[in-house]
Amino acid sequence: MNDPNPDQGWYYNTTTGEVEHLERSRSIDLLGPYPDEATARRALDIARERTKKADKEDADWD
Repeated sequence: MNDPNPDQGWYYNTTTGEVEHLERSRSIDLLGPYPDEATARRALDIARERTKKADKEDADWD
């Protein structure tokens, strides 16, 4: 894809396990955008932390 105005964010590709910037794969395979490469590399950890927090909030709500 040669986008003349590429998104400047960083993405984690859940299929390949790679971090992508500017030229990206299909959006269904991506987590992000993240502000930088290091944060994108932590995408799965961030997703786990957010899920754990949401699960706790759901449990507390009951």
